[in-house]
Amino acid sequence: MSTPLLNYAIIMGEFDGGAMVTASHLPGEMNGLKLAGRDAVPLSGDRGLPLLETMTGEEPVARWPAAGIHYRVDMLDDYIGKVAGFVRAPKPIRIVVDAGNGMAGPEIPRLFARVPAWRLIPMYLEPDGRFPHHHANPLDPATTRELQDRVVAEGADFGVAFDGDADRCGFIDERGERVREDLVTGLIAEFLLEGNPGATVLYDLRSSRAVVEAIARAGGRGVRSRVGHAFIKTRMREEDAVFAGELSGHYYYRDMGFTDNGLLTLVQVANIIAARGRPLSELVRPLDRYPSTGEINLRVREPDIVLAALAARYGNADLDYLDGLTVGYPAWWFNIRRSHTEPVVRLNLEADTASLMDEKRQEVLGVIREADPGAKVV
Repeated sequence: MSTPLLNYAIIMGEFDGGAMVTASHLPGEMNGLKLAGRDAVPLSGDRGLPLLETMTGEEPVARWPAAGIHYRVDMLDDYIGKVAGFVRAPKPIRIVVDAGNGMAGPEIPRLFARVPAWRLIPMYLEPDGRFPHHHANPLDPATTRELQDRVVAEGADFGVAFDGDADRCGFIDERGERVREDLVTGLIAEFLLEGNPGATVLYDLRSSRAVVEAIARAGGRGVRSRVGHAFIKTRMREEDAVFAGELSGHYYYRDMGFTDNGLLTLVQVANIIAARGRPLSELVRPLDRYPSTGEINLRVREPDIVLAALAARYGNADLDYLDGLTVGYPAWWFNIRRSHTEPVVRLNLEADTASLMDEKRQEVLGVIREADPGAKVV
């Protein structure tokens, strides 16, 4: 069972909540719980989890017969029907799908069976928690190399890779090149705004300036958000946003109860290619305007000292602390923040030119190492 399917079941079944055992995009031995309340609103450190911690520490654990009613519900076919309902004017298209032995695997053939115009070229659809072929993490370039080669060898229109619980995904264009996750946000935002003029779109603060420009160009209202699904889902509801995207490969839809959904994102990319009649690489090219470092992970001893040193060094810039520290200049900017899932800080830097990006990357890393000589890129 995928996390998007669980979210759908919570919403449609009007359940009080749900729990998913998953490591998400991380190795299987890092399994944990994703918890959600009514309407699939996630429990987080800001909402729900502190109360749950108090309750579990103070209340005795009930015996199972006293804990409620246990019954089985199969909502997979209903869920696939819901996702397939978003397919628009499908055209013949060849798609390589790498489920990474995760939970997208059982869903993919069922979706393609409902769209005869699409041809599925499958990779690792069999669920296997040992992940024998590669980790199910589409953000890691090492995990998509085989998919990239397969897209080219098959002459496919695009490829898509899913993480273990299928709530995030990454795309490969017809040339076998990875597509930046924030550019997918811009691409889908432009498309959805055609049918929702003036609507609000959320983007995480690490996203390229090209995404902000694309939303405005399409007549939408762009809203900048903290990183993390709990924050984005809450803000989406507050803003009634039609769509949201994160650099982590999470894409969220109002039409799916403000939840993230990798399978629906595959559908939307296929819709865009069919509607535009152009290959994915050409569709993304206008958005790929600003050279970026990508996300650089650093292990540091004292993140607060590092952030303070950067704020002091760039005190003449536009600074904000929505999530970590963002430093903005007219021709370049960067964000550095603590990871929510790993013991690292994450640096993203973007500039108007490749030479300026390289210069500022070295400069910022130099400031970090001055503040923490033991800082290490990992």
